[in-house]
Amino acid sequence: MIIVRYTLSVLVENRPGVLAQISSLLSRRGFNIESIAAGITNEPDITRITLVVKGDKYVLSQVTRQLEKLVDVITVRDFSKEASVDRELLMVKVKADAEARAEILQITEVFRARVVDMGPDTMILEMTGDDEKITALTNLLAKFGVLELARTGKISLLRGHRLTREEMDKG
Repeated sequence: MIIVRYTLSVLVENRPGVLAQISSLLSRRGFNIESIAAGITNEPDITRITLVVKGDKYVLSQVTRQLEKLVDVITVRDFSKEASVDRELLMVKVKADAEARAEILQITEVFRARVVDMGPDTMILEMTGDDEKITALTNLLAKFGVLELARTGKISLLRGHRLTREEMDKG
């Protein structure tokens, strides 16, 4: 059994409770969601939910089948093996005394992160990137003392042309 991280793009009707319905369905079935992010699309009546689940092909097929049974789900698509662009947003608050600030700013520049707040002894940084880049930055900042950290979870879009409603329905 090969355990893999699968990125699923789930397009749903933009209605109250759909995200809660999806997360509770998966947890009731014993599937662990590693990451979940949701937001409206360019069509205001459609929400894109990006899920990252870990498992084998059987888990992937079960999660997909369970999601497709829900009334508000338009389509479920596995982006894991398709050409896609994936990003996460990280916000991290680190200890930053006068001695550490220059080194933190250097690291920030290398990772193309931004300083979004600075206090007497702390800095808050933000960065977008893939999982590996975000993990690398947080590992480097650990020596300064990470006080708080928030990650959005992965969002993802396929490369190339925009999918039509008919292509979405085909999955």
